[in-house]
Amino acid sequence: MIPVAFDPIYILPLPENHRFPMEKYELLHRQLIHEGTCEPEDFFSPKKIDNDSATAIHQKVYVERLKGLKLNKAEIRKIGFPISQQLIDREFIIAGGTLSGSLKALEYGIAFNIAGGTHHAFSSHGEAFCLLNDQAIAAQYLLEKELVKKILIIDLDVHQGNGTAEIFQKEDRVFTFSMHGKKNYPFKKEQSDLDIALEDKTNDKIYIEILREALPKLLKSVKPDFIFYLSGVDILESDRLGRLGISIKGCEARDQMVLKCCHDENIPVQCSMGGGYSKDIKIIIEAHANTYRVAQKIY
Repeated sequence: MIPVAFDPIYILPLPENHRFPMEKYELLHRQLIHEGTCEPEDFFSPKKIDNDSATAIHQKVYVERLKGLKLNKAEIRKIGFPISQQLIDREFIIAGGTLSGSLKALEYGIAFNIAGGTHHAFSSHGEAFCLLNDQAIAAQYLLEKELVKKILIIDLDVHQGNGTAEIFQKEDRVFTFSMHGKKNYPFKKEQSDLDIALEDKTNDKIYIEILREALPKLLKSVKPDFIFYLSGVDILESDRLGRLGISIKGCEARDQMVLKCCHDENIPVQCSMGGGYSKDIKIIIEAHANTYRVAQKIY
């Protein structure tokens, strides 16, 4: 069994001209069941995180203003979403899915959240579709409960995990690794523990070679007993918001490498899906589904 967090609230209606493909969550859920990669019983419906879990990472005043729908126009514009109670509920449930998934990963070795990967949320504010940092919240929870001692966050979304880097910049128990497009958003990067910035149009061969060189060294030096993996598929050449040149097969090879390392080293891993903005929704679903297919083969 590979536990997967999914809730219908993930599919929040947005204005038609909004470029964030919310429908991918339901379509991915259906596809995984239809093809038999996942069974219905593999999915669990997460609950909202509590206030303490949110404020363990985010400033209390920010969480209170967020929950009270009191963000100003500039803050809302920075986030990129029209703010509503539905959206706030969704963000707290997504974070709950990742937190619960991290606990399930300790039991099963691996767990997924069909949503999540909200790595642009800083301790004091949200930005770029991210209000709460789901993997940071879950990581802090595991540390506070003394369930793990050392965490490695592997962020392979095309955009740097700037919020995650800021949140854990003074936390020695969490090592942040981001491999992302050099010239892509955010244009002012934060400093992760390890950043690898890739040139535009980086292809499969170069991408995989760089990752193959970096990942084993990281596992050896960091010695994590838990990994969070952000498996964004916006690295694809077809992605509207990415600038890299990765194929569907290259993206699958990336997932294969990361998850095999986690499995072979016996390190529990929680995976959040992150970005994916190809014009053709079928490409997004195929790339995300490959992450689950790879996991089923390995685990």
